[in-house]
Amino acid sequence: MSASAPGDYVIRSIRADEWPAVKELRLRALRDPVADLAYLETYDDAAARPDSFWRERAARGAEGASGAQQIVAEGPGGLWLGTLTVVVEEAGSTDWAGFPVERRQGHVVGVFVRAEWRGSGLTRALFDAGLGWAWGNGVERVRLIVHPDNGRAQGAYRKAGFVPSGRRVPLVGGPGDHELEYVLER
Repeated sequence: MSASAPGDYVIRSIRADEWPAVKELRLRALRDPVADLAYLETYDDAAARPDSFWRERAARGAEGASGAQQIVAEGPGGLWLGTLTVVVEEAGSTDWAGFPVERRQGHVVGVFVRAEWRGSGLTRALFDAGLGWAWGNGVERVRLIVHPDNGRAQGAYRKAGFVPSGRRVPLVGGPGDHELEYVLER
């Protein structure tokens, strides 16, 4: 299948009962040629997780959840073409890397678009929906982290309006010693 017009897919939040599709798309993402740069998880680790993990993950990011939202692009026949998740980080908390969170913000994670849909505008549509959800939930800015060697992702994030903040996020046990934070202010 080749990508064409935005009318070929629907952008929406996932439902909690769609956990098998959440799992399938995540495992597909972890097989991507740059997965070692893009995700802080391996295929083997994810594949070994029990179904209860995937059920909980889907429920946390499903339609109506307030702390996170997983957005998907659903194509013809129900095939999921891409996804991203926005997690709300509350002011006064500490993020996953140990940095203090100074204001309520969204953190984009798990960005993936099937190879045949890259360059079609689908990534931007996913970001538009994710950002719309984040702004609607009162965040002041949205951020993400990206590996310095993942130029494809950096280009997609810049097209979505994100810019480097100058913050280097250390990675212990990750691919390399750090990643770069990109931000989008409201």
